[in-house]
Amino acid sequence: MLLTKKSPSGAHASRASSSTSSGFVHRLQRGLSTALPTMDRRAFLRRSGLGVGVGLAASQLTLVKKAEAASGGKSIDGTGKIEVKRTVCTHCSVGCAADAIVENGVWVRQEPVFDSPINLGAHCAKGASLREHGHGEYRLRYPMKLVNGKYQRISWDTALNEITAKMKELREASGPDSVYFIGSSKHSNEQAYLMRKFVSFWGTNNCDHQARICHSTTVAGVANTWGYGAMTNSYNDMQNSKCALYIGSNAAEAHPVSMLHMLHAKETGCKMIVVDPRFTRTAAKADEYVRIRSGTDIPFLFGVLYHVFKNGWEDKQYINDRVYGMEAVKADVMAKWTPAAVEEACGVKEEQMFKVAKMLAEAKPATIVWCMGQTQHTIGNAMVRASCILQLALGNVGKSGGGTNIFRGHDNVQGATDVGPNPDSLPGYYGLAAGSWRHFANAWGVDYEWIKKQYADGTMEKPGITVSRWIDGVLENNELIDQGPNLRGVFYWGHAPNSQTRGLEMKRAMDKLDLLVVVDPYPSATASMAAMPGKPEDLNPNRAVYLLPAATQFETSGSCTASNRSLQWREKVIDPLWESRSDHMIMHQFAEKLGFATELSKNYKMQKIKGLDEPMPEDILREINKSVWTIGYTGQSPERLKAHMRNMNAFDVKTLKAKGKVVDKETGYDMTGDYFGLPWPCYGTPQIKHPGSPNLYDTSKHVMEGGGNFRANFGVEREGKSLLAEDGSYSVGSEITTGYPEFDHVLLKKLGWWADLSEAEQKAAEGKNWKTDPTGAIIRVAMAHGCHPFGNAKARAVVWNFPDAVPQHREPIYGTRPDLIAKYPTHDDRKTVWRLPILYKSLQQKNVDDKMHEKFPLIMTSGRLVEYEGGGEETRSNPWLAELQQEMFVEINPKAAAERGVRNGERVWVNTPTGARLNVQALVTERVGPDTVWLPFHFSGRWQGVDMKPYYPDGAFPVVRGEAVNTGTTYGYDIVTMMQETKTTICNVEKA
Repeated sequence: MLLTKKSPSGAHASRASSSTSSGFVHRLQRGLSTALPTMDRRAFLRRSGLGVGVGLAASQLTLVKKAEAASGGKSIDGTGKIEVKRTVCTHCSVGCAADAIVENGVWVRQEPVFDSPINLGAHCAKGASLREHGHGEYRLRYPMKLVNGKYQRISWDTALNEITAKMKELREASGPDSVYFIGSSKHSNEQAYLMRKFVSFWGTNNCDHQARICHSTTVAGVANTWGYGAMTNSYNDMQNSKCALYIGSNAAEAHPVSMLHMLHAKETGCKMIVVDPRFTRTAAKADEYVRIRSGTDIPFLFGVLYHVFKNGWEDKQYINDRVYGMEAVKADVMAKWTPAAVEEACGVKEEQMFKVAKMLAEAKPATIVWCMGQTQHTIGNAMVRASCILQLALGNVGKSGGGTNIFRGHDNVQGATDVGPNPDSLPGYYGLAAGSWRHFANAWGVDYEWIKKQYADGTMEKPGITVSRWIDGVLENNELIDQGPNLRGVFYWGHAPNSQTRGLEMKRAMDKLDLLVVVDPYPSATASMAAMPGKPEDLNPNRAVYLLPAATQFETSGSCTASNRSLQWREKVIDPLWESRSDHMIMHQFAEKLGFATELSKNYKMQKIKGLDEPMPEDILREINKSVWTIGYTGQSPERLKAHMRNMNAFDVKTLKAKGKVVDKETGYDMTGDYFGLPWPCYGTPQIKHPGSPNLYDTSKHVMEGGGNFRANFGVEREGKSLLAEDGSYSVGSEITTGYPEFDHVLLKKLGWWADLSEAEQKAAEGKNWKTDPTGAIIRVAMAHGCHPFGNAKARAVVWNFPDAVPQHREPIYGTRPDLIAKYPTHDDRKTVWRLPILYKSLQQKNVDDKMHEKFPLIMTSGRLVEYEGGGEETRSNPWLAELQQEMFVEINPKAAAERGVRNGERVWVNTPTGARLNVQALVTERVGPDTVWLPFHFSGRWQGVDMKPYYPDGAFPVVRGEAVNTGTTYGYDIVTMMQETKTTICNVEKA
């Protein structure tokens, strides 16, 4: 693809030079007239002095000009219509806003939103290339079916009829649990919510999405520590930090625009510490870089805590008032994590550990940032809790500039986790108990007994299989599975298979299925893996494989939730391309064929898109607003969110709060006091106008100004000790000045506040708590008295319901240190977790006995590149990004490379214990230590040296193809959430 200068000719030239042309166009023409007739993109960037990285200053770009075209304006040649549509980047979770300029229905240009308080007019390389979605020459264009190893085009009617016929056949033979639904963190909130509803009406909890394999350990670990399993503060609030510890986060590449806020903080004196096995681009900005052995986060964090306790740097008053169990943690840390033990486990010397501890203790408020480098381990839940405990000890949680800033991966992985298809909960983290089902049956307007009949006996309240282990749902012996059938059908609804471990076994599982359906704007690696020949004995001769073209988020509207819990509303930019359809339209059409469309969509108006019925996203969000009280997804009405998007300039960059009195000109809505995007929890109905909660658990603010305290979610007493906050610890303005439990009808009556409800509200709230009261009145009354509806408790340093109540370091199942495996062994095997048996100690010991550490002496870990995102199929199909990074590679230390006779740039084989062999390019670098290699995880399209291009649909293959690191990754899962182990396994490298 070349930037080419064309000679003016004919009518087009006369229009371009007419008086209707803008001065900007004339300047652009003059500039291009001095360029070479044909210039590739790199040369253009080089000549113009433009970079592709983070945050290009708008003032330096003479070609960048704020979009000013009003809706309905004239096009550049005066013949058509120009519209500016405001949307949000669909890549990482920062939430960068973009204005899409649409001419006659064609997306012709994009600009970052300079008024956005989140991205401040900046984009990374991925964000700068969003417009390619509006053309997407490598998109999946039509429904297709795999016939004799090749994909053939079919009609939508044929696809819907055949797929639903097969679903009914599987249901009749094996029950609803035989079909597995993998949702998407690319879905809007409305689509994610509708998918959980759809799956419930099908009659299974066998559903999941990307959060399982990126931050499920965060959600479980953090929620069980203090109430909500999400980022406590925001990217913006990091500008108020005095010290920031990044551990397992390479934000400069994974969340580039977030670095704008940290770099601003550094300008005002913030100290930055980066802890990572690899010297990353983020580490290059650090004041202190600490290299640890992969998988040893707990020795490092508790090694820091050792020095905090030893020197009396902990916040004793904070711990007394707001933390339960810290004395047990202290005893464990001081006994086990002496400087010598820490150095042996993670490789960091005492001097540097002391230095880090002193930096954190002296520069307050301090924040901790983590990503998948900390979560994707067999002890991921314990690692994230160790990070939380360190912040609690230092008194940094509930403070501006402090907290745990947990950067999520995808644009709506936070929202999809909050309200989407989780196998162990309903939207809003409501459990699967009968009371939760009755709450949603009421919200959905369907009979509870009707939903119950959709399920196989005894399965409605049983958590389903996790996406990380669906392959075991297919391959495991049936008698060992805690459900009737093995999995026979799988929907890949916006999910990348190369993001999951054990790729060789996944291929076998795909071949054994009866039904495999891919719903995606791109075919994804699923399509090529399914079409690629496997072992003859694995192939099910009756298997049916279908590809359905989904619209991107730019071809529909809806809300998405950034990592900081702020919601933003995307306007629809263009109509769906080719024959693609929106995900919520496809769900509705499947429901029509399966016989429950009326129940699924009864609360939604329909709009016509290309002549077909599509549920209105606004109505789906309103249903969320009426049901998801637990996490405060109830105050963010479509109208409020749209007003925020129109008035981004009104919000402060550091606090996200509206500056002064701000009234939306279009609706008259007064945003005064609101925080941008109404970050959840935004409690009560939209009419209450809760402003959102910028920093969780902040007692310095009134609850109606976004303040709060720790959640009372674990009872009121444990072993004779109160779990509630101490006297005098409460959020500003609370009429209860001590700890208190969560609000329900009984507590309101005891307090004498029941009369604050109307007679109708009392009738609806009788027997209910704040989470199940359908009117929101219990919440309203609690907040009117300055109280937080979820109570006022202590955070838990000891989580007694987890296998390790105090976080314990355990060596990975596949490791290079048998001496440390003997000291820190993994868990015992379990017969059933999440419906499946799970191996730990038996497999770890077998690996030691087989001397795997000698055959595979290198630690293999993985991570992100700035150019690509997720499984990479979408971004590697974008020519603008594909040009920037064209090869899959392995980073290997010069010492390890020399020992293997490998030179920089040569082809090598990366061999792993699974038997996989990955053919990649060697990048010899000291970024990694001699014991570690690092590979990016965005690649697919090559399989153990073989190009998979012939197995994609014609014309719908990614531009850049490479080996998937997860073809070679090994078995290993977190005991609480079934998070996969991707960050610490083993391999060897040999010259190809």
